[in-house]
Amino acid sequence: MSGPLTQARVAGVDEAGRGPLAGPVIAAAVILDPARPIEGLGDSKALSEAARERLAPLIRAHALAWALGSADRAEIDALNILQATLLAMRRAVLALPLRPEHVQVDGNRAPALQDLPCTVETVVRGDATVAAIGAASILAKTHRDALMRALERSHPGYGFARHKGYGTAAHLAALRRLGPSSEHRLSFAPVRAALARS
Repeated sequence: MSGPLTQARVAGVDEAGRGPLAGPVIAAAVILDPARPIEGLGDSKALSEAARERLAPLIRAHALAWALGSADRAEIDALNILQATLLAMRRAVLALPLRPEHVQVDGNRAPALQDLPCTVETVVRGDATVAAIGAASILAKTHRDALMRALERSHPGYGFARHKGYGTAAHLAALRRLGPSSEHRLSFAPVRAALARS
């Protein structure tokens, strides 16, 4: 059983939300089912929102296993965004209901997984070249987008539903007008500047 099992137990890992000024960073881990391929997987940033929203439920339904992990605004400020991202990735892998034998992580840095019985590999631009990483990218992005739409309701005026926390001109203008919310990352320079002004 080692051949098919090994192929089936490869988890792809990716994140969404490193760059925004507000909200959590979300990671996803996905073990795809080789017997149930999903057409159209790829880097979530290169897909339309409609394509991501169509693919996300297919991934959840067809994958052998999937899980999400997050690091919130307070953890991002305490650890820095890179370490918080790696923490979210570790949490996603640990939450998988099926243990991977090999983990492929998008980018050039991997979370600490030495305590798990698996090998780890980083893949630069993996979200565009490795199906499981692309699937993880889509799950992380769609989940985070939904969270930011919810934050729009609890923190009106910032436009979270539109820009998802990224530093657009409209978001920066709202920061200057309203000051930072409890979801803004105080360790990020534009937020610190807005806090100093307020």
